[in-house]
Amino acid sequence: MSDRLSKLLQSFESHISIPWPKAVSHDERTIFVVYNKEDELKLRARIDEFEASATQSGHPWLQLDLTHSFENWMQEQDYKETYFEDPEYLKGLYEDFSDELIEKLKLQFIEEQDENGVIALLGCGALFGFASVSGLVEEIAKEVKGRLVVFFPGEHQNNNYKLLDAKDGWGYHATAITAMS
Repeated sequence: MSDRLSKLLQSFESHISIPWPKAVSHDERTIFVVYNKEDELKLRARIDEFEASATQSGHPWLQLDLTHSFENWMQEQDYKETYFEDPEYLKGLYEDFSDELIEKLKLQFIEEQDENGVIALLGCGALFGFASVSGLVEEIAKEVKGRLVVFFPGEHQNNNYKLLDAKDGWGYHATAITAMS
C-alpha cells in the first residue's frame, strides 16, 4: 500500500468512515479528493474502491462523470460547425454550457439523494478551459444533503485549489483529502 493512490484511498476510507455531523455548511459537506493529474487513468481504474469504502461505511454512492459533458453539449448546438471553423465564437457560450451542466447535474441527484449519501463528481479536468470547476462545485454543493466528493486532478495548499497546474487557484473551505492526509 505504498503507491500514491493506495495512500489516497486509505485517507479517504479513514475520513468517510467517521460519523458525519448534521449541522454543517455546504462547504463543510464538500470533500476534495486531490490527486496528481498523472494518476487520472489509475484513479479511474480504482474508482470502485472509493465507492466500496463509502458504501461499506453506510453511505450510498451516486457518481456523476463530467468527462464527456462538453462534447455532449457541443453536439446539441445548432451552430457547432461554425464554432469548429472559428472557435472564438464559442467563448461567449461557455457560461451557458456551465449553467446548463449545473442544472443537468442537479436533475440527476436531487430526487435520489439522502443525508447519508455521497454524490461523487469525476472528470473535473475535462472542464478545464470551458467551465469554472469552482463555480460548478459551489452551485452543486448547495443542493447536496449528504457529502459532495469531488475527484480533483490538481494541487491543494492552504485551502487553495489549483486544477491541472493552473496558474491561478481558488480558495474554498472544503475538506481536502490527499495522499498525505
